[in-house]
Amino acid sequence: MPDEGQEALRDLTRAREDLKHLQRQAKQRLLAFLLRHGKTYSGKTRWTQAHFRWLETLKFNHPVQQIVFQEYVDTVQSLTRRVTALEGQVEKAGTESAFAQQIQGYMALRGIDRLTATTLVAEVGDLRRFTTAPQLMKYLGVVPSEHSSGQSKSRGGITKTGNGHVRRVLVEAAWTYRHPARKSAILQRRGEHTTEQVREIAWVAQKRLCARYRLFEARGKIRVQVCTAIARELAGFIWAIGQSLPRPEAKV
Repeated sequence: MPDEGQEALRDLTRAREDLKHLQRQAKQRLLAFLLRHGKTYSGKTRWTQAHFRWLETLKFNHPVQQIVFQEYVDTVQSLTRRVTALEGQVEKAGTESAFAQQIQGYMALRGIDRLTATTLVAEVGDLRRFTTAPQLMKYLGVVPSEHSSGQSKSRGGITKTGNGHVRRVLVEAAWTYRHPARKSAILQRRGEHTTEQVREIAWVAQKRLCARYRLFEARGKIRVQVCTAIARELAGFIWAIGQSLPRPEAKV
């Protein structure tokens, strides 16, 4: 059972996720309002400093519409500040938690940043409670479903049982394996804070998953299916790292 520290960390990561959801909704409402009034941004990327500078130049014919527009913008900016502040709290809490060593170990993997690693330990806890990697995969709901009738068996989509929070961040992390395997400067700096065994597991994982991503794409699989398959194997490497690290000790 999770202790009070893990429960608190879970509340924090879920609060951050809720705020991110509200932020996305606020951005969608603002974009829908602009679209209705024929205001289109010509730049490459939205929600950058340049995009907000462009928003400041917009004017509407009716004074009430200008007020509505400003309220939408202020809501997006307010939620953005709150998300940023809460992310800082998540990183601080993860560093001070009993899972700090596990978080550092998972961060050696490509696509697993501090927020993702903290979400993982907050939701799942000590991975030593899973005796095999497939047990963790089933817990996260990333294994294919199976339908049997007599002697026939057919496989469908993933079961999506278990913890959806971790499943979501793993699928997001899987997207990074579309690029060739490479020990980037960021990954090497992260690896300095963990063991040689963990770094080796992370490098093996990167080589395999990058190759698997290209193989699935060559077979004509759509990207959603590819990322889901990569996420399933990534869970296996996360389990391996969890087994190699010492058991977290509750802090008093």
